[in-house]
Amino acid sequence: MDLVLNICDQYFFTPYIYPTEFKPDDPYRQIISLLVIANIGGYLLYLIVASFSYFFIYDRRLTKHPQFLKNQIALEIECACKSIPMMSIPTVFMFFMEIRGYSKLYDNVHDWKHGWFGIVWSIATFILFTDMAIYWIHRWLHLKQVYKYLHKLHHKWKVTTPFASHAFHPLDGFIQSLPYHLYPFFFPLHKITYLVLFVFVNIWTVSIHDGDYRVPTLLKAVINGSAHHTDHHLFYSYNYGQFFTLWDKVGGSYRNPSAFEGCGPLDEVMKRSGKQNGFSETNGHSNKMSGEPNGFSTANGHKKSN
Repeated sequence: MDLVLNICDQYFFTPYIYPTEFKPDDPYRQIISLLVIANIGGYLLYLIVASFSYFFIYDRRLTKHPQFLKNQIALEIECACKSIPMMSIPTVFMFFMEIRGYSKLYDNVHDWKHGWFGIVWSIATFILFTDMAIYWIHRWLHLKQVYKYLHKLHHKWKVTTPFASHAFHPLDGFIQSLPYHLYPFFFPLHKITYLVLFVFVNIWTVSIHDGDYRVPTLLKAVINGSAHHTDHHLFYSYNYGQFFTLWDKVGGSYRNPSAFEGCGPLDEVMKRSGKQNGFSETNGHSNKMSGEPNGFSTANGHKKSN
């Protein structure tokens, strides 16, 4: 993050904002600058990526699903926009610790003995480490004692849009992002690689809420995509994973996505649309799509109500 901070200092903060006596390495100035960067960057990254996904990827027929809330998109955006400033506070603490030299981030490829191989290795281990950590954090957030205070807000969105990607309780959002921030304190990581990965995980977070259930056939059993995560929102106790299905299978929480079995949310919309147009069609999956809001039992027998 010091790379971004230095650029902002050089071209914006130093010439236009701060008095000359307020030095760039002053810790208070760094914290203020990081808060500005984290909030502006957070809003831009969220709104740009989610908007692109909504207009060019998301199947807007899903807004006709019976569990799609009235004004849901506006509610998702409002929730995210309220949460981002609060999420930025603990996030900036982690960034501040990085730029003060407490992490294992390094500047040049050959500052670490493994060179370019180290870059590739760190990308792989970053994804594997964060996937494992987020799985267990996510399961913890579903404990009864925790869920109602932190994670329940995100499950308000049963059939999500890309704008639901950051629509969390602020503390919930930060806790789930914590593995991304912790990795460079445990393992060496190139600074530019870290920035690229940080953008990537935000794009991925949007993608698993984007309603595009397509996954290459060979990867369906491996990649945790939107189809998997949609079933997590609908059925509550399945598919906690972030990138892969591995930990769901290890932890006994894997569920083959309903979209892969012809009874997903879009299938439900199409069946209802066929009925409304006068076609005779039996819907054998209506109970499966009941979800939490009306207090019906979810697929694993849990009974929840919002």
